[in-house]
Amino acid sequence: MELTNSGVNVRGFSCAGWRKGKYGVAMVLSDVEVNCAISVTSNRVKAAPLLVSLDHVKMGKIRGVVANSGNANAYTGVGGVQDAKEMCAFAAGKLRLAAENFLVASTGIIGRRLDMDIVKEGINFVSENLSSSSKASLEAAKAIMTTDTTPKMISVKTSLKDGTTVEIGAIAKGSGMIAPKLHATMLCFITTDAYVPKDKIKKILANSIDQSFNMTVVDGDTSTNDFVALLANGMAGNKDVDDNFVEALNFVTREIAKKIARDGEGATKTIKVKILKAANLEDARKAARTVVGSNLVKASIYGEDLNWGRIIAALGYCGAEFEPEKLSISINGFRLVDKGRVLAIPGTQEFDKAKKSLKKSEVEISVELNSGNASATAYGCDLTPEYVKINSGYTT
Repeated sequence: MELTNSGVNVRGFSCAGWRKGKYGVAMVLSDVEVNCAISVTSNRVKAAPLLVSLDHVKMGKIRGVVANSGNANAYTGVGGVQDAKEMCAFAAGKLRLAAENFLVASTGIIGRRLDMDIVKEGINFVSENLSSSSKASLEAAKAIMTTDTTPKMISVKTSLKDGTTVEIGAIAKGSGMIAPKLHATMLCFITTDAYVPKDKIKKILANSIDQSFNMTVVDGDTSTNDFVALLANGMAGNKDVDDNFVEALNFVTREIAKKIARDGEGATKTIKVKILKAANLEDARKAARTVVGSNLVKASIYGEDLNWGRIIAALGYCGAEFEPEKLSISINGFRLVDKGRVLAIPGTQEFDKAKKSLKKSEVEISVELNSGNASATAYGCDLTPEYVKINSGYTT
């Protein structure tokens, strides 16, 4: 597997991005119909574009995605659904396609109708400026940003076991309202030139999300607009996918998840939580998500305060099965607790070294539950005054 600079513009795909004030529009298009899987928020309130996309994906004729930033088109009733449909129809009309050839996504403020004149202006631009360049992929990534401070893009090539070389690329946005119930205020569009069978693609995407986006916590809030799509156009010519493809896809989604955590609203540090020796995978994931999502853990990391008791407390309510007296905890490789024996007492070398290591921009917390052989990793960031500032004035 090797990194490339294609972004979503792997073989047979093109894209474009446009911005005007707070609004942005992006389009990703395949030369041919794709096999497609999508995953949307678990929030009971689902934005209008998600409802339209869920209908369109069932028809099995997807060619691409049209998306806007600056307005979520969520909790906008029947009119919002009509606006989402109009986005698809307008994009389709520009390219001599059908409305059902498009998925549609939005991100931004909830409860307000789209300014369709601006959205159409953006669709006009992107439909006329589609390109297969790396630069175009970057512009599309920028177009869907809201509170993000940096665009998120990645792509990789790998070889299948039959010798076929395939490429997988992605662009995404997300920095706040990030929680592990798919997903966050995040959009992620993944493309591949591999052929991924219809009977496999949904499960492959779901499994990839479980080990990446569903293990990422910025603030614990789950948005109305979370959307992930995997579009496979089959132009690589393979007849099936294998573990090499799955490994590459999982790498792509994990790296995007890390980028989202690193760009958490107001974040100064990223946090990686590894749970080892759990009774089972579900316990490992619950423990990792709980620790990385704890506001008290996040605040202590921001303040470079070695209050590892916050980790103990989070583990205690995470729902995983373990014996407290068997826990081992390390921060940045420095052992704080060893099978229930406290090592990091103020004044000890362990305490001083671990505390000093909290000055790093990346903090890794490792926990051994010592109740089995399962493991999981979660990603997040610290909780800062800047996060409060950003979200106390989001609509103003």
